[in-house]
Amino acid sequence: MSRPIHILLQTTIEYTANDWHIGRFSMLREYLMSLQGEDGQSLFNVTARDRDPIGTADSVLSALDRSSFDQLWLFAVDTGDGLHVDDLMGIQRFWQRGGGLMIARDHMDLGCSICELGLIGAANIFHSHNAISPVPPPDDRGTGHILWPNFHSGANGDFQRIRAELPVHPIMLDPNAESGTVMYLPAHPHEGAVMPPPLEAGARVIATGRSRMSGLRFNIAVAFEGSQDHGPALTQSTFHHFADYNWDPNRGSPDFVTETPGGNLPATPEAVASVHCYVRNLASWLAGRL
Repeated sequence: MSRPIHILLQTTIEYTANDWHIGRFSMLREYLMSLQGEDGQSLFNVTARDRDPIGTADSVLSALDRSSFDQLWLFAVDTGDGLHVDDLMGIQRFWQRGGGLMIARDHMDLGCSICELGLIGAANIFHSHNAISPVPPPDDRGTGHILWPNFHSGANGDFQRIRAELPVHPIMLDPNAESGTVMYLPAHPHEGAVMPPPLEAGARVIATGRSRMSGLRFNIAVAFEGSQDHGPALTQSTFHHFADYNWDPNRGSPDFVTETPGGNLPATPEAVASVHCYVRNLASWLAGRL
């Protein structure tokens, strides 16, 4: 019997009720905890937490390489101050010793504390950090204060059709889908921008979406294959692909979310199954079991 994979789900903010604290990712935790192998044993053991007070080294992230965790799923929900230099170093050492990383940010500059995470940070393009020049105009113009990157894939609570890029990555395989690949992920009105760092042969785009505003195709996920120098990693265009509010808008959101939500995702079993397949594949791939 293989031991359960120990996953840390963590945000880059200290607990704040009216924000994207870790309690707003409870459906993800519950789903991962529910998964069992053929022997009936749990596949994953999941710890969920917010960071320690801002301005100090986080007690877990700063020592992550000395922990028993196998994977870090980091939800970068801060505005630039979410990772102390000791946290960055702890995460980097964890990755270098073979740990698996999933890093998810959001629109504009939300989550830009991850920019200092070496190659993974370099794969994330923000409005004012790791920026491209000239900065493109907004894609989603429905929320005026949110500037590029803000790709509009649909309303919170709805799902978007995504495309598995060739060659199909193991994370994107879905034998139960008509295409044989993961076809749907939660939608969000303003997703961020991710792209492989230049000259990094071990990183590639594995999934793309299409803006419902401009029709532009945008990157959803960049995967880094594990090597002798580091473990596997994936960086995602938005943490909303994993948030309760996007899986089921009845779970609620912080009151600064003003866009009208949808609700097609929880009402569409095929889409729910696709999201679950993506999550299971991601956790298994990061563990070297896919």
